[in-house]
Amino acid sequence: MQPYRKDLKQFSRNLRANMTEAEQFLWRRLRGKQIDGVQFYRQKPLLSFIVDFYCPVAQLVIELDGGQHFDTDHEVKDRERDAMLTAIGLRVLRFDNQQVLRETEAVLAVIYEWVVSQKLNPP
Repeated sequence: MQPYRKDLKQFSRNLRANMTEAEQFLWRRLRGKQIDGVQFYRQKPLLSFIVDFYCPVAQLVIELDGGQHFDTDHEVKDRERDAMLTAIGLRVLRFDNQQVLRETEAVLAVIYEWVVSQKLNPP
């Protein structure tokens, strides 16, 4: 199990209860082991962050970015966050909300490819 701060647990519960439209949409396609039989978690505390989706078997984090993520300051924070998650052995895939809503099958194909590659070649 990856480390996290216990003080983030309640905040992650609140985020699960108030997911964005894109998060809800993608969650319907990830939940229940629909991607190659692997478990995904939503709004999961990892390190000092709460990631949108996490798959421990594939060591995968999926982040969905709304418009605020395209501000320069936020982009810098996202790169730092991704670097910290990568440093503990996780792969971070980022999609913007519109990709999830409009190009769902392409997004799922990228996720599926990573999951299968990790199952075939575990770290």
